[in-house]
Amino acid sequence: MDETVRQHKIVLDESEMPTTWYNIIPDLPEPPPPALHPGTLEPAGPDDFAPLFPMDLIMQEVTTDRYVDIPGAVLDVYRQWRPTPLFRAHRLEQALGTPARIYYKYEGVSPAGSHKPNTAVPQAYYNAKAGVKKLTTETGAGQWGTALAFACALFDLECEVWQVGASYDQKPYRRLMIEAFGGVVHRSPSPLTEAGRRFLEIDPNHPGSLGIAISEAVEIAAPDPETRYALGSVLNHVLLHQTIIGEEAILQLAKAGETGPDVIVGCTGGGSNFAGLAFPFLREKLDGKISPIIRAVEPASCPSLTRGTYAYDFGDTAGMTPLMKMHTLGHDFVPDPIHAGGLRYHGMSPLISHVYELGLMEAISVPQTECFAAGVQFARTEGILPAPEPTHAIAAAIQEALRAKETGEETVILTALCGHGHFDLAAYDAYLAGRMVDEDVTAERIAEGMATIPSVG
Repeated sequence: MDETVRQHKIVLDESEMPTTWYNIIPDLPEPPPPALHPGTLEPAGPDDFAPLFPMDLIMQEVTTDRYVDIPGAVLDVYRQWRPTPLFRAHRLEQALGTPARIYYKYEGVSPAGSHKPNTAVPQAYYNAKAGVKKLTTETGAGQWGTALAFACALFDLECEVWQVGASYDQKPYRRLMIEAFGGVVHRSPSPLTEAGRRFLEIDPNHPGSLGIAISEAVEIAAPDPETRYALGSVLNHVLLHQTIIGEEAILQLAKAGETGPDVIVGCTGGGSNFAGLAFPFLREKLDGKISPIIRAVEPASCPSLTRGTYAYDFGDTAGMTPLMKMHTLGHDFVPDPIHAGGLRYHGMSPLISHVYELGLMEAISVPQTECFAAGVQFARTEGILPAPEPTHAIAAAIQEALRAKETGEETVILTALCGHGHFDLAAYDAYLAGRMVDEDVTAERIAEGMATIPSVG
């Protein structure tokens, strides 16, 4: 690559923005296992999802089409911030003394400050098209709740959000941003639902989990014909919407003069950010055009891929959702209230879990102190304060860059900086003041979580 001009930011014109989402399922060597109805254990059909999602999204969930057209109304909103920039991390490379070339796709330029509007906007659009009046949802760190509130405002929908208790307490300004967009926010577990009341009886100050918050949002949405539920990660249609990230990144790396990445790293909680970046590149890998290592990075305190079991489990704690085959720590597992709230989910996307089982990707876990050390180094070199979630990917990128330093290889590393950390300063305060600690999740805790998963032959 010609280094005579140090290119820091690689941008695309609006006219170059992709107009389709990519569905990886047709390109996989084996189809993923179906979701199951929890009562019959038969494959769940469209009618089983109808109380929660509009039919357009249900059809996207099960589609075998390789590409899905992005509606014009969604593209119009995307143009507010897309295409997003791809940056070359020259100053981080220099600080590390590495011959590696590090690129990061920055999704923090969206109105919500993260990648989440990539799916919030189409979900709001399809619900409004179906005549839905209100959407309910959960949020961990608050990024998804913010994105959905923003999208609902655009399409004249009410938005009700259950925010995981630990995150609600740590991030009051994220709650205020949701409210500024017109959303209503509840601390989860809440006294408004049967699921919430059950956990408040156990602990009035329960820290909550994404599984509990999902149960509350589903409980409110399911019986109301004018209300539907929106999920910010995990499901196929959510991962589908996020692939615009990777599709843009392919074009941008080519503009930067690269033939492709050698290593792709992305943080994983439910999996949408990781899939959004990685799946278009995996398509190219399966087609024999490139051969990158694709590595998911998760919190050591919520290690669903690296220490979970591949099994059918509920997506929520109360057991109200269809059963999905995924890497899970058990739907009763409540992760430690680490600061990366968006990664505190007991299960991994079924589609990512399937890709992992096929051996097409790797997974590692990283403790939060190492992540925040990486986040601080990134901020002091690149000038962007990352959200706690992508610091996991940054830590893994730094690990890879230091390996390249040892070997002398000019490794091309690509990662997704999926959001900024402007509402996460309390977390950085805890790290900088030396109050942050790492939790060692014992085998006993994981066994307790797995003890209640349903038995599926």
